[in-house]
Amino acid sequence: MMMRQGTIVDATLIAPPSSTKNKEGKRDPEMHQTKKGNQWYHRSAEGFAYGMKVHIGVDKDSRLIHSAVTTAANKHDLPPAAELLHGDEEVVYGDAGYQGIAKRPQMAGTAAEFRVAMRPGKRRALPDTPDGRRQDLIEAAKAHVRAKVEHPFRVIKQQLGLQKSRLRGLAKNRCKINLLAALTNLFLARRQLLATA
Repeated sequence: MMMRQGTIVDATLIAPPSSTKNKEGKRDPEMHQTKKGNQWYHRSAEGFAYGMKVHIGVDKDSRLIHSAVTTAANKHDLPPAAELLHGDEEVVYGDAGYQGIAKRPQMAGTAAEFRVAMRPGKRRALPDTPDGRRQDLIEAAKAHVRAKVEHPFRVIKQQLGLQKSRLRGLAKNRCKINLLAALTNLFLARRQLLATA
């Protein structure tokens, strides 16, 4: 039902627990601050931002999650990207944060074609020529496919309620994310599953 020819990779930020009710009286040391664009994410009362990042690999056609990785929020999207691929992909889609993924040593044996978005500034600077308009249409087509990765994130954050983690430590959160990924797949495939029952 889910292993087909394409994978979409993406990441989202999750706020950490705000509680300091522990022996040290401190926030989770495994969660780190991050800045996306020109905005700090998950700013605490002390004035710094911190959290964790959930990376997922989603099947291009079924929108089901086949792999998930959890890191601190300050980690770049590229290092865990190799763990998000199942190996049978013909094409991999990613946003501009995955620029240079094909040149990574972990991707040396991968035969997949990488369709990574152009940086927003570069896309805005495309000339108003036939070639520039064609490039813009190609980017729009890539964005149309990449948008499917947002559906599992919506289910995880809205339906299953993980806008903010309640667990300390990446190991516990990794287990919870794997469970939520499985539940997300059941939620997204509920109509097909009920039709076959």
